[in-house]
Parts: sequence; C-alpha cells; structure tokens
Amino acid sequence: MLVWLLVGAAFIFIGLTVHVFKWYFLIAGYNTMPKEKKANVDIESVARLMGYWGYFNGAVCILIGLITRFGFGVEAGLFPALIVFGVSTVYLMIRAQKYDLNFSNSKGGTSRTARRQQFGSIGVTVISLIVVGLMMVYFIQPTKVTIDDQGVTIHGLYGGTYSWESIAAADLVEELPPISRRTNGAAIGPHLRGYFRTSEGERIKLFVNRQLPPFIHLVSDDGVVYFNLKTADDTRQAAAAIAERL
Repeated sequence: MLVWLLVGAAFIFIGLTVHVFKWYFLIAGYNTMPKEKKANVDIESVARLMGYWGYFNGAVCILIGLITRFGFGVEAGLFPALIVFGVSTVYLMIRAQKYDLNFSNSKGGTSRTARRQQFGSIGVTVISLIVVGLMMVYFIQPTKVTIDDQGVTIHGLYGGTYSWESIAAADLVEELPPISRRTNGAAIGPHLRGYFRTSEGERIKLFVNRQLPPFIHLVSDDGVVYFNLKTADDTRQAAAAIAERL
C-alpha cells in the first residue's frame, strides 16, 4: 500500500509543480527551446494539461493503494495502473501538440514534422509499456522446478541446477525470513524473484509467492534458496520428492 501512496503523491506533486507553481522548466522540451519558439507555445494550457495528467494518475495510484490495503493483492492493481498510465500519457503527448504552434503548417494544421515526432514518441511509449508489461507478466508466473537424477533445477531467470551432492539440507517452512531489501531481482507485489538480503544481512535467493506458503528452504554450496510452486500441494509434493532423494 505504501508504495502506491508514495507513487500517487509523486504524480500529484508533479501536477502541482507545473500547473499551480508554474515550474515550466520541468516540462521536457520547453525548457530547452529558444525564446522565439517559447513564444509560440501556449505554456499555460500545456501546464494545465500536464497537471490534470498528474492528478489523474496520482488518484488512480492512491485508489489502488487503498484497495490493496483492504485485502486485494498488489498485483491486481498493477496492470490496470499500467494501462491507465499508458493511455493517459499517449493522450497527453497528442493533446499537447495542439498548444505548440511551432509545428503548425501554413494552413493551420499539424505539419509533417510534428506528426512524425508525435508518432515516434507515441511508438516509443507504447513499446516501452509493452516491454514493461511483459516483464511483469514473466516475473509473476509460478516457479517451475524439475527434480531428477541431476538434482533440483529451478527454471527461468536467476534459476539454476542444484546437484544432490551440493545440497546440504532442504526442509519445508511456513514463513520466510524477514526481508530487508532486494539486491538483484524483481519484487512485484507478493512475487519475489532473485537476490535479497534478510534483516540479519544474509544473502538469499527467492523464487516465491509470499502469499502462498509453505516454502522449500534449500541450503547448498551455492547459497540459500527459498521457493514455492503454483499451489501449496505442489510445494509439499516437491518437498517430499527432494527429501526422498536426500
């Protein structure tokens, strides 16, 4: 919840800085324009538009934070927020062109140069959002594990194979150790993947949905790993299979 509230507050602050405080130097592109080009920009309308964009996205983030606080998973609000941000940003970029007369043609319409810049900027924004969305989808997928004669293989990014000879211990636990920070990986709602530090400073590797205990705690020559699977029953079955091999 706290993250969503902070992000929402940041959006609202951005809106206030340009709309109310008139910090126009924060508007990308405008602050580097020569004076003669700045004179052709209706900067107050641009600032008002950007302010509304910040207020709207801030309100959406705060709403998601409140929904999360009352029992809904953080991941439930992630994709709607991403979509709202993407659509509102594309609208902002298109609408802002209306107030920049530097790109108008002789007939009062938008010049080819402006259209190319517009489509290019929109394309970059859409592609970036798609890439971010796909990465988020990837990181919230259930952990896939193979247990065979070679050892325990955790598939995907940050994964690897832990041979039976390297495994010192493996047990089933109901709780994760207190996590202080992420050092290299992803933390999307309850989905933790990659390298983390515990509150005691221990470096561990996680492949878990922390809202879905139990977890398999595996100690090997390569370090400490916690992981769980799609369901609690799947995790327990994997733990039993590992115990049988050990």
